[in-house]
Amino acid sequence: MDQTDRTYAVSKTDEEWRAELSPAEYQVLRQAGTERPYVGEYTDTKTEGVYACRACGAELFTSETKFDSHCGWPSFYSPLAGDSVEYIEDVSMGMKRVEVRCATCGSHLGHVFEGEGYGTPTDQRFCINSISMTLRPQADAG
Repeated sequence: MDQTDRTYAVSKTDEEWRAELSPAEYQVLRQAGTERPYVGEYTDTKTEGVYACRACGAELFTSETKFDSHCGWPSFYSPLAGDSVEYIEDVSMGMKRVEVRCATCGSHLGHVFEGEGYGTPTDQRFCINSISMTLRPQADAG
């Protein structure tokens, strides 16, 4: 995962992240990996609530902006707040994409795509790895 010059509110050493995260969580969140499609726990979830960063707990997305994209990963058309995520140009995999990271700790969440024709208010699809988030159901949210 490319490092940025940004200083994060939650900053830990590589050893601390490895101790706190499972190997699969570490691979996605700290090494910009991707979980396999259609295996994530939130791909088809309809539960109302807030999705938070699994690494630091920062709130990222709400169920109100989640939609069925049928792409194999949870999809949202907007983050919870404009500053809850950050965007990094990603030219890996032989294409230009926009990586989405948690703005609080810098963990990799997924990518955002535009102009795919989904009937969403923003014409964006935040394609986010389930393993990078924790769902806080509506009753527990806040």
